[in-house]
Amino acid sequence: MKRKTSSKPETVSVGNVRVKIYQRTRPTLNGKSRAVFEVSDYTSGARCLRSFTHRTDARNEAVRIARQLASGDATAASMLNSEAASFGRGVELLKPTGASLEMACATFAKCFEILGSDALTEAAKFYARHRADQVTRKRVADVVVELVAAKEARRKSASYVRDLRIRLTRFAEAFAVDISSVTTSDVQKFLDRLKLAPQSVKNYRRVLYTLFQFAEARNYVFKGGNPVTDTETISAVGGDIQIFTPDEVAALLKAATPDFLPLVAIGGFAGLRAAEAQRIEWSNIDLAGGFIHIGGDKAKTKSRRLVPVQPNLAAWLATYAQHSGKIWNGTANDLYEARTACVKTAGVKWKTNGLRHSYASYRLADIQNAAQVALEMGNSPDMVFRHYREIVKPPAAKAWFAVAPEAAANVIRLKTA
Repeated sequence: MKRKTSSKPETVSVGNVRVKIYQRTRPTLNGKSRAVFEVSDYTSGARCLRSFTHRTDARNEAVRIARQLASGDATAASMLNSEAASFGRGVELLKPTGASLEMACATFAKCFEILGSDALTEAAKFYARHRADQVTRKRVADVVVELVAAKEARRKSASYVRDLRIRLTRFAEAFAVDISSVTTSDVQKFLDRLKLAPQSVKNYRRVLYTLFQFAEARNYVFKGGNPVTDTETISAVGGDIQIFTPDEVAALLKAATPDFLPLVAIGGFAGLRAAEAQRIEWSNIDLAGGFIHIGGDKAKTKSRRLVPVQPNLAAWLATYAQHSGKIWNGTANDLYEARTACVKTAGVKWKTNGLRHSYASYRLADIQNAAQVALEMGNSPDMVFRHYREIVKPPAAKAWFAVAPEAAANVIRLKTA
């Protein structure tokens, strides 16, 4: 069925522009017919009919097209209702900025060209964080000094502060620049050049993270700008656990000076961390009760624990029963010198964390209970099982815990000649 057109179209005029509206009759699926109103639109250069069910809608559209054509803006005139609404919202959003829609679109297009995407918000946030006027300029060396002073003021242990100072001073010497200018690539290259064991490099990464975390909190680097975060994570798992033999620990104890001997004995026969042994006092050692009390303020994990005093350890510490105060009263340098002299006299190569590793290995072989050993060491059963299982045999464990001074009774005596 052909559509029927009314004899005379309605005309909407704005200035010299006229837009015609045609009323037509179109068939429906049920055989009947309905009236439609078609607006004649030439804004695209060719005739286009836009259909509406209601005459009022058709008139509104005709008026809009006529007004746009009258103003000479054919592109705007060709917009659909949804496009026109979007235009209006865009203009409203730009009002607080004072920028025109044309300028905003031009800026967006240029940013898109530069970024290769529409990630303008992310780019703007990145720029805002990195603006030089948003951070306080401070050189790496100055931040290191400030961090060390802050840790000392918070009564951190001398060994921890010393470790920070040594590692971070090396970093500051490599980067005599403002700390805000140090990038992830810079930190990664520094770590790669260390040429140290994985655990040592991991320790460097840890203290560097602390440095930049400190700097971020004080606005020396932009928020979220810790360059260490995205450096390569370092796995220190693996590698053989190095332990002392019974003969080696006997030689160390024989060569140790009176003030250094307790640290060797406690490390080897109680498994305390070196830092923990330096923090505890003689009052923490209950020889009569058979336990060493490690308070939360002394332990690395901040958790209290009781460590059993083995019979041979009690024998080594018996002559110190009346002592008071800290077990080690010297400085970190004094400790290093005492240890160096001890290993030289003993003719034994020092093994990093060797005393603690030895205790864990021999103790696990002796009692075959990873959970108990973990509890004594302030560690996890899983770690004890993975690192120390089957390193030594039970007979070697018996020999380890039988190493005792000549004067002790009911134990294997340490030969002095």
